[in-house]
Amino acid sequence: MNASFIRTVPAVLALAFASIGLSANAQTTAPATAPAVAPAPTVTERAKETTKDAVDATKSGTKKAYNATKTGTKKAYRATKKVAKKGANVVENAGHSTANGMRAAGAKIGEKIPGTAENAAAKKQ
Repeated sequence: MNASFIRTVPAVLALAFASIGLSANAQTTAPATAPAVAPAPTVTERAKETTKDAVDATKSGTKKAYNATKTGTKKAYRATKKVAKKGANVVENAGHSTANGMRAAGAKIGEKIPGTAENAAAKKQ
């Protein structure tokens, strides 16, 4: 056998297999194209979205805190007003009781002193 024949046989076989592969590849249908995927957001876009979410959360939290403070202040005002009114009534009642007690004590003392209206009224009884 000739040396050139031995060299050409592998080349011929390689070409034969390659042509079989190319024809088989040409007969298959083309793969369906994948649906378009939206590109991932950039770092700047994510930062903007995160910042927007943070601002919205801060607004919401601030509004809740303001409303809670407003409501708490109103409740505290009403409670203080109620307690102050009760305290004023207690002081007023204590003042009246003291005055009445002093009048009663004065009347008792007056009954014992001759020449007073209380003494004359006590003698008539």
